[in-house]
Amino acid sequence: MLFNSIDFVFFYIIVTTLYFVVPHKLKWVILLAASCYFYMAFVPIYILILGFTIVIDYFAGIYIENEHNPRRRKMLLAASLAANVGILIFFKYFNFLNLNVNILCNKFNYHNPIPYLSILLPIGLSFHTFQAMSYTIEVYRGKQKAEKHFGIYSLYVMFYPQLVAGPIERPQNILPQLHKKHEFNYDLMQSGLKMMLWGFFKKLVIADRLSIFVNSVYNNPDMHNGTTIVIASFFFAIQIYCDFSGYTDIAIGCARTMGFDLMKNFDRPYFASNIQDFWRRWHISLSTWFRDYVYFPLGGSKGSRSRTCFNLFVIFLLSGIWHGANYTYVIWGMLHGLYSVIYIVIKPYLRKTPSNKVAATLMRMGNIALTLSFVTFAWIFFRAATIHDAFTLIHNLKSFGAAPFIGDGISNFAQSVLGILLLFVLEYKIEYHPDQFNFFSSPNIVVRWGALVFTILWIIVFGVFNGSQFIYFQF
Repeated sequence: MLFNSIDFVFFYIIVTTLYFVVPHKLKWVILLAASCYFYMAFVPIYILILGFTIVIDYFAGIYIENEHNPRRRKMLLAASLAANVGILIFFKYFNFLNLNVNILCNKFNYHNPIPYLSILLPIGLSFHTFQAMSYTIEVYRGKQKAEKHFGIYSLYVMFYPQLVAGPIERPQNILPQLHKKHEFNYDLMQSGLKMMLWGFFKKLVIADRLSIFVNSVYNNPDMHNGTTIVIASFFFAIQIYCDFSGYTDIAIGCARTMGFDLMKNFDRPYFASNIQDFWRRWHISLSTWFRDYVYFPLGGSKGSRSRTCFNLFVIFLLSGIWHGANYTYVIWGMLHGLYSVIYIVIKPYLRKTPSNKVAATLMRMGNIALTLSFVTFAWIFFRAATIHDAFTLIHNLKSFGAAPFIGDGISNFAQSVLGILLLFVLEYKIEYHPDQFNFFSSPNIVVRWGALVFTILWIIVFGVFNGSQFIYFQF
């Protein structure tokens, strides 16, 4: 079920009402049943895949906790991880791997007998697989007690607000909350609803509006000049941010109205002043997952600088592969790995922040613009359908001069620019003046309700209601 659908509005009202009406001992039943219904609204049969991994990891957690032989504990963990990764590889990467085998066989005039599979990728498979793996790893490390309540553990994996696109939660944060008794709280309810409203604004007014122009350019990479490609790539940088962070705001807000506190996933990433800063602000739950379960076990930054660079490059390569079975994602991940390695190497030689306030501000603005430029360039590979399309777009970047393409009309283009300006103004305010001009929380009732009504009307008038799926659902 899509958040940006009328079905979800009714679903949310019914589930949240029932959640506060039923006794505490039945709340998990309501949420689990709702989560199953929410997931089955996409492809019902794939609930069985979720069920399989839930059963495997539930018993793996208990057996790991009860097993005192280190070797057997490690084998149990390995079996659990293999089951999760095996499912991920089969559904997400089988045809991609088979294609590469096919290409290799053709070079040696050998027929590859393995057929391609006609299967759909289960929605959000990478997200709930990583969340399930974090549970068994934390139990293995002794940082989390095995969950004995099968229903609560199932809900840990399937909690509907963050089931299909995160944030990728840790058991230490979410499992205790699933046991806790949540009463209706007016402050949490209004705070969550406001966050959901802002999430809908980012998705419907900004992301889906920008997608109209971006799609018209990226679907026809041969037809556009450099000016248009620069605009479309910048638009896509904003589109994917508003699409994904908009989803996250709705998820966190939805959970908050029921008393749950999900982890932060975005922190104004386009105000980052270097690539490390960007990754501290972008998709935080995935970045910290790779940091804790891959980067640190590889040695992190404790070894030589070359070893640190190697470890960084590996996690960004894996991050690219995590996003999808396409070399475009692999190159996107490698580019970010390369950026990070270069930053590690040149960091000791970078100029310190000047003491003069004006000079410091100009330097920071320059660093933000430079970081945004590199990130936007990498997004070309992320958005392009194929490697060939990506290099065609990059090649055409040289052809400046002609008037840029403005899509289906000046109205859509103008609304897109207006949405971006509004986003940057609001995020600038939050970044540098967090305590000023909080219209949604103003003590003045006229200002507060005026801002809320204005936002709702803007969504209704300028929103794009074409039922488009969130970009990260495909991962």
